[in-house]
This record gives sequence, structure tokens and C-alpha cells, in this order.
Amino acid sequence: MKTYEMLYVVDSSVADEAKDAIQKKFEDVVTSANGTVVSVDKLGVKKLAYPINYKTDGNYVVFTFEAEGAVVKELDRIAGLTLEVLRRMITVKA
Repeated sequence: MKTYEMLYVVDSSVADEAKDAIQKKFEDVVTSANGTVVSVDKLGVKKLAYPINYKTDGNYVVFTFEAEGAVVKELDRIAGLTLEVLRRMITVKA
């Protein structure tokens, strides 16, 4: 298993309970495929470099996990379908 980092940006107007639900959904995807969650770093609300869907700031989260490559595809798919997620990026941690 490799270690991956997923940086995702959630709309800042979303309630805290919804942000926690999104984080839990991503953790469940990893753990259901026998992966492990290493850490979740909430970086807070920051100004975006350019407007996305007329939003100028977003809540940044760095999600580190260990899993197989198929989990990354599924996690990227689910993050893409989640309307509150403005952007996401998954990279292999060196």
C-alpha cells in the first residue's frame, strides 16, 4: 500500500456538520477498502486564487491515507460527485 495525500476545498458557506459529514464519507471510502487514515489536517478558510462557482474563499483540508490504487479512483469519483467540494487533488506522498 502507498501513502496518498488528498487536498480538497469545501465551500466555506457549508455548515460545520456538513463538513464533518464529508470528511467522514471520505474516511469511510478508505477504511471500507482495507485502507488506513493517517491524518486529517484542517487548514481553515482561505481566499481562493480565483473565483470558483462565484465563491471567493474555501475551507481547505489535507487528508492523508494509505490504500491501494483502486481506492484513489473511487475517492476521486466520490469527491467529484460531492457538490460542496469545489476542488480536489490526490497525490502520492513521497
